[in-house]
Amino acid sequence: MSSPARKSTAREYFESIVIAVILALFIRTWVVQAFKIPTGSMEENLLIGDHLLVNKFVFGPTAGTAGEQLLPVGRVERGDILVFKFPDDPERDFIKRVIGLPGERIELRGKQVFIDGQPLDEPYLPPEATTLPAGAAPVDGRDNYGPLEIPAGHYFMMGDNRDNSQDSRYWGPLPHGHLKGRAMIIYWSYDAGPPVIDGGASGIQRFASTVGRFFTGTRWNRMFRQVG
Repeated sequence: MSSPARKSTAREYFESIVIAVILALFIRTWVVQAFKIPTGSMEENLLIGDHLLVNKFVFGPTAGTAGEQLLPVGRVERGDILVFKFPDDPERDFIKRVIGLPGERIELRGKQVFIDGQPLDEPYLPPEATTLPAGAAPVDGRDNYGPLEIPAGHYFMMGDNRDNSQDSRYWGPLPHGHLKGRAMIIYWSYDAGPPVIDGGASGIQRFASTVGRFFTGTRWNRMFRQVG
């Protein structure tokens, strides 16, 4: 009796590639996603050029899908830093901090956040972020806001850089279905600095400059820092 025909090397490679692609898509869809900080809205906790890993598994699939029975759905807590689909343009991802939870009454008075009438302690911010400078007039909609009762299934999101953040003060509470994941760790941080233009440099010189810039621009002290 003849033995079964062996798979060709090309077919084995093809099957391995297909499996790898399926696993990569599964991981990116349900487990973890890389995210780069594009703006200064979360400074000083997250800087432009920080590269994060985002835990998507924590929230499981969108409510109502078959996978909801298989994957866990985590609980959103105040202070979480989350990546989500921007409500005004779902093709864009935003990252902000959860400040208000469903059913709570949120208000800002002179930069200070109040939840159900009580001032919110925000140890992750410097004192000047929650107080107006002496003699400064508050800006309505930014420093003064609300009061607003957060609807069920929604969250009030704010950037840590309160004077420079496009957040729920401008586009309203975030629906739960827009959440993508919780920021976990900074795996790399890079300060690109101003662009350097040197048209007279050779290819080797430009390559050496790029390599050198990688090492000098990397913020080594932020590598593998937990996000919180």
